[in-house]
Amino acid sequence: MAITFERLGSALGARVHGLDLREALDPASHVALHRGLLEHQVLFLRDQLLTPRQQRDVAAHFGDLHIHPIYPKHPEQQEILVLDTELNDLRDNALWHTDVTFIQTPPLGSLLSARQVPAYGGDTLWASNSAAYAALSAPLRKLLDGLSAWHDLSKSFPLERFGHTAEGLQSFNAARAANPPVRHPVVRVHPESGVKGLFVSAGFTTRIHELEEAESDALLQLLFAHAARPEFQVRWQWRVGDLAFWDNRITQHYACDDYRPQRRVMHRATILGDRPRGPGEAR
Repeated sequence: MAITFERLGSALGARVHGLDLREALDPASHVALHRGLLEHQVLFLRDQLLTPRQQRDVAAHFGDLHIHPIYPKHPEQQEILVLDTELNDLRDNALWHTDVTFIQTPPLGSLLSARQVPAYGGDTLWASNSAAYAALSAPLRKLLDGLSAWHDLSKSFPLERFGHTAEGLQSFNAARAANPPVRHPVVRVHPESGVKGLFVSAGFTTRIHELEEAESDALLQLLFAHAARPEFQVRWQWRVGDLAFWDNRITQHYACDDYRPQRRVMHRATILGDRPRGPGEAR
């Protein structure tokens, strides 16, 4: 069966048909999946209940994998992050964010597998950072093209939430020491497509480097609100066995925290990327 992509939104999102990732990913399927990711920014597949090893192997086709410094890992596969509402404080997911921008080489993308989902609620939304950038006025785009911003792990993983036990404090201090704040361009040029997209998010971006604090706060709040406009979004209602694969270089996402006290369990494999470059940087 040929691999096809069913578009789900005007800005981003497509459902993939004709691909079973429980089988080994052959070269032609890898190329098709990669092209689909570049075109649609986030892909969704139904009925893909992968083992942790299978999920890791699929993700590893696209690059080296990231080990998260705070969240627990699957006991059988350290590259698989476990997002379990009975084990983790997941309030940091209930805001718009691009994953792991607090490192020098933020992820290329992630594969998220639904293992247990609530009877209602728990959807995830993705937004296109390229659509958001393109919708800004030309003078504002010109300003943003020359700016950079700081990204800090502590903004989504604060000490008061992750350091309240001796074990948690030790883990937090180690993560903080290994991941000091980093500076990235406010506008990122996609390394493969060349498309420009915003590269700031409420999850990790703390300050625009070139501006005074009040100016930075005002501009960031404008950009955060602008990037979350509904016309830039696609929304996915999870079923057990669903898999989402998104391009972390040009999207952000929001996990709706509207299902408590039900349990939600997701497995994530995170693919490392390259250093973000702005419009004025030569490759």
